[in-house]
Amino acid sequence: VSPFLSLLHSVSSGLSDTELSAMKFLCRDKIRKRKLETVQSGRELFSILMEQQEISSGSLEFLRKLLQHIDRDDLVAQLVQFEEEEPHAPEGQPDVHEQPTAVICDNVGREWKKLMRELGMPEVKLDRIEAAHRCNLYEQLVQALREWQRWKGKDAKVADLMKALRGCNLNLVADLIEE
Repeated sequence: VSPFLSLLHSVSSGLSDTELSAMKFLCRDKIRKRKLETVQSGRELFSILMEQQEISSGSLEFLRKLLQHIDRDDLVAQLVQFEEEEPHAPEGQPDVHEQPTAVICDNVGREWKKLMRELGMPEVKLDRIEAAHRCNLYEQLVQALREWQRWKGKDAKVADLMKALRGCNLNLVADLIEE
């Protein structure tokens, strides 16, 4: 289980309905009103915020501000503990194995199926992933990359990802990975 998702689940479980309502109100400038009205849990709110790249394992500032505004210092402390315990490479960069996946997930967006096709993933697997995570674009890509890694095993190489990104004309993302 991802430590980041575990953290979000823990924070979500600690929220009362009133606190969730207050957080939804504070997100009105980030999330459309109609979409916010459908949110019933902290997990749903966090999924939307991840999809919109407002929060990620390396960027918890927005979530910290939300929790501070609703006076949940105990949950802010959980965030701080997560940030301190999370193993970081120098300068807070993800380690070499996680960096390409994180960069891809943060930058590819709606082109994820095109990328996965370029990597040779079967259409059936892509459809299954899309159906399982219908409203969460970010999670679709995370799961697709995990599935590709499982499918390829030891043959899942960063060089293949780079070639596929360039093959899809996602050169900016490939350049970000090379940096």
